[in-house]
Amino acid sequence: MRAFYYDHLPGNLPEGHRFPAAKYRLLRERIQHSGVIVPDCLLPAPEGTDAQIARAHDADYIRRFESGQLTAAEIRRIGLPWSLELVRRVRHMVGGTIAAARTALQDSAGVNLGGGTHHAYRDHGEGYCLYNDVAIAVRAMQAEGRIRRALVIDCDVHQGNGTAQIVAGDETVFTFSIHGANNFPFRKFPSDLDVGLPDGTGDEAYLEALAGALKVAFPTARPDLVFYLAGADPFVGDRLGRLALTKDGLVARDRLVFGRCRVAGTPFVVLLAGGYGRDMRDTVDIYHNTVALAAVAVGESAGAVTNNTG
Repeated sequence: MRAFYYDHLPGNLPEGHRFPAAKYRLLRERIQHSGVIVPDCLLPAPEGTDAQIARAHDADYIRRFESGQLTAAEIRRIGLPWSLELVRRVRHMVGGTIAAARTALQDSAGVNLGGGTHHAYRDHGEGYCLYNDVAIAVRAMQAEGRIRRALVIDCDVHQGNGTAQIVAGDETVFTFSIHGANNFPFRKFPSDLDVGLPDGTGDEAYLEALAGALKVAFPTARPDLVFYLAGADPFVGDRLGRLALTKDGLVARDRLVFGRCRVAGTPFVVLLAGGYGRDMRDTVDIYHNTVALAAVAVGESAGAVTNNTG
């Protein structure tokens, strides 16, 4: 299984900024130490192209973002200070998701060690999200003739409003979001299937709701490819989460999603999405568990093929 990283590129965030960018570097170092991905399969993310980005975002927004012409109000809405370095990093983040999608279609799964920027709308960014890598990658795979239909399984604790808006009305892309009902974004753009959970929801209720929704999403979507936003922020120790899942509960969540993909025979892309643990080590643990479980799922899929072919 191949995974793509972009943490080596600077984002030029000021010291003490609320967004925990160091988590991506710490995760890559943890993966290198644990060996869940072999060194040759841990790769720098390529840069997304102008044509790829333009399939999901308005030309005026792209021009103004990349040239530093966003208004002060737009920058506040995004929550990240603008810089040319940030533009470059975001473009590589997008490229990492596209590369992971191509990899998934070849190898059953692909991983972006980041990504999942689901709050970016067609014409603006918000909530630390500038370009919507999921929508861009879906459109890239469709344009290249690699897939027709996609399913987005968004398990970040915040509703996937931007993704839902960009692909609204498109029957080839099914968006499913399970999230905190009372959490950001406070004005939600409806997904094809939304499951909003009350504050304090724990493992058992979450997993029951997720299992029920997946039973609806897969047969309705009939996907050629799944994009899984495996946010670490439903964790009880997340400062922006408001749900109460344990690490064991999040492991069960990942196994449930990967198991459903395996039963359906559908390749999947893993995106790590949000994670704002009060202790950053918890976020890195959760992300690492997700990557390790994805690698196990790929091995199980390969074993099933070998057994079926004798």
